[in-house]
Amino acid sequence: MPIRRVWAPRIDFDALRRELRLPGDFPADALAEAERAAAAPPPPAADRTDVPFVTIDPATSKDLDQAMHLSRRPGGGYRVRYAIADVASYVRPGGPLEAETWVRGQTIYLPDGRIPLHPAVLSEDAVSLFPDVDRSAVLWTIDLDADGATTSIALERARVRSRAKLNYEAVQQQVDAGNAPEPLALLTELGTLLARRAVDRGAVNLPLPEQEVEPHDGGWRLVLRAPLAVEEHNAQISLLTGMAAAELMLGAKVGLLRTMPPPKPEAIVKLQAAAKSLGVLWPSGAPVGTVVASVDPGTPRGAAFLDQAADLLRGAAYTPFDGTLPEQTGHGGVGAPYAHVTAPLRRLADRYATEVCLAVAAGETIPEWARAALPRLPKAMSESDRLAGAANRGAIDLAEAVLLEHRVGELFEAGVVDLDDPSKGRPPGGTVAIDEPAVRARCSGALSLGVRMQARLVVADPAKRKVQFEA
Repeated sequence: MPIRRVWAPRIDFDALRRELRLPGDFPADALAEAERAAAAPPPPAADRTDVPFVTIDPATSKDLDQAMHLSRRPGGGYRVRYAIADVASYVRPGGPLEAETWVRGQTIYLPDGRIPLHPAVLSEDAVSLFPDVDRSAVLWTIDLDADGATTSIALERARVRSRAKLNYEAVQQQVDAGNAPEPLALLTELGTLLARRAVDRGAVNLPLPEQEVEPHDGGWRLVLRAPLAVEEHNAQISLLTGMAAAELMLGAKVGLLRTMPPPKPEAIVKLQAAAKSLGVLWPSGAPVGTVVASVDPGTPRGAAFLDQAADLLRGAAYTPFDGTLPEQTGHGGVGAPYAHVTAPLRRLADRYATEVCLAVAAGETIPEWARAALPRLPKAMSESDRLAGAANRGAIDLAEAVLLEHRVGELFEAGVVDLDDPSKGRPPGGTVAIDEPAVRARCSGALSLGVRMQARLVVADPAKRKVQFEA
């Protein structure tokens, strides 16, 4: 699906910041601690600067959490080296910087700037895995057989040096042109293999296009962006590492998992009914993940089906355990036990889960500051997840309303992607998506799922951040 872009006028996001009470500048003592840490990097135990790592991120990213190197193993199979920014070596337990990161929980993104988890002197400088400089990292080495099954997991603190800061678009162009160097060509090969294994184990991956608000000519525009194939392949390496972390922690009976219950049977029945109404082929006995992977999100019916499939993935949580395994260990979207360990610059929980994994892998005692944090992390992460979601949705709602406020009364071509539940007593209606601009909003009237229709814009109110159509 191509990127669809529409110019948007000037938008002030400060009111959203105030409404959500998003953090501002870092306290002076936390910032001073970060500056001291940046000036005195830790001496890692192992030198792995000979490995030619690269990073792959959005072109404008400065907080580079991960660097990778992929290679073939003699005799068959693959070796994945995944270097993760060693944030814990820069944040003193019990200090003001650690306390402030607990207030923030995660980096929150708004179109006109980030509210970072860590000060820029760390997240965009001393700890970020920039190319051509030595950095302290937590290095995962995961060996796979020719079928993509994990055969060994190793973990250590190490000094690494990235060779290049790559971006998704450029890498995708190289892959498409057939001139990607071996490690990047392996990313497509291995990512495809891991994605196929994920479907086989019952994982459900929703390749939904994302709405984004981006700067343009002094104003803003709304973008509907579908993920590139290389982004999906890159995500498989992160998922592989998260599953390896879960395996280590479950074996030691201590850690922090990212869990989600499997899809409920009634949700699958509902999705099968939607597939039938939308003309989506669902072969007898085919698992949900296989059907979802076969759908084109660029078509109205495909988009509507995937919107319905999102109901399968509910109830994500952070689950701590120590001494006794939790009742729920799996993640319904991943199709396996899974943990967050690959984004410590942007997510609080990763720092602590990583320390548990390092200790377990080395057969050492888990640091008490990390172990004691495990039961407190679910609440902190839940609150920050809620805030990040509200910020993202609020920014998009505001951009939609500003973009459309002078077009009330116009007719738009729209696709129906969701229907309201009639059992809840609401008037007939649902959610529609219009192509230009890339807006999703409620529409009243008698609607049919997955069909194209004309919808009249009846409300576009920036003050309330509300857009509404009628059939």
